[in-house]
Amino acid sequence: MEKGKELAKLKSSLETLKLKQALESPPSYKTHLGKSKPRSLVRLCLGVLGKHLEDIIEDLSEIVVSFPPDIKMALVAIARRRKLLNDQVLVTLAESSWEILDISGSDVTDLGLGKVVEMCKSLRAIDISRCQRITESGVSVLFKHCHSLETLRWGGCPNSNFTARSCVYMLMPKLKDVDGDSWEELDSTDIVERSHSLRWLIWPSIEDRLKETLATECPRVVVNPKSSPFGFRGMKVPPEACLDVPMDEWVVKDIDPKTWSVGTVPQQPSKDVVTSDNSAVEELSMAERFRLAFVERDAKLAPKRAKNARQHRRRAERELLMSSTDAKSIALAKQVTKSMHSRS
Repeated sequence: MEKGKELAKLKSSLETLKLKQALESPPSYKTHLGKSKPRSLVRLCLGVLGKHLEDIIEDLSEIVVSFPPDIKMALVAIARRRKLLNDQVLVTLAESSWEILDISGSDVTDLGLGKVVEMCKSLRAIDISRCQRITESGVSVLFKHCHSLETLRWGGCPNSNFTARSCVYMLMPKLKDVDGDSWEELDSTDIVERSHSLRWLIWPSIEDRLKETLATECPRVVVNPKSSPFGFRGMKVPPEACLDVPMDEWVVKDIDPKTWSVGTVPQQPSKDVVTSDNSAVEELSMAERFRLAFVERDAKLAPKRAKNARQHRRRAERELLMSSTDAKSIALAKQVTKSMHSRS
């Protein structure tokens, strides 16, 4: 009897657990036929706008004036994937309620980044990796205004790595008064931390020396954390700190990927930025770069080669005159003929 009661209790507990899991589980995106549900009308409209984004950039400020913040963030994500994101587009779409900003691989400059971080003071995750036009000045403005910043991604290309190395000192605490009599008398207000809220730093190509320095002088900042179901040092790694996933991936989750796979057009430069040809060169293949470099070098050396050929020809003529009596007589005859013609 007792065994039967225990089995009944166990069955009842399992049924309760299944019911609880069914209530707590997220809604499925599959129908009862196993097919995916169609995308929402909003996502379809975003896909259409994204495909023709380069045609509406000039009038973008008038078009998006009544768009909600999440739609504007989706347009930023699409513009970034289509290589159309610059200062003009970013500042036009920026919203003060944003908490995440992904401008990786874009043409955003210090000026555009500064305007956005002044407006969006609640940012807690920013990705500036592979941004070749963001310098130490832009990162300084970022830390100055983003007091809630927890996750930062940078590096990823030579220029961005150089900027990151130049800004490592901003992650470390600094004393206001270095002339004090004793460190024991220091107050917490005497220590300045530009990035006091930063916890996660994503820098794929960080040098071991800098990583050890950060671990020693700034232990609160975790560099390149590895996501795990058990967390990292007792803390849960946020999705924004996962290197393998773009920071704005969730923004474009339900948008057709064909939106940003269409052919891109040359990006319009920002009004406040003087563009260069470096970005166009970087899109060329390695073989094409070598070919162009060879053609350029060959064109530079062409005058020198012609001069050397003339010198060799004159030297050969002089040697011939010195070694052959017939050549000397012919040369003297030519000189006499020229002098006679000149006198007549």
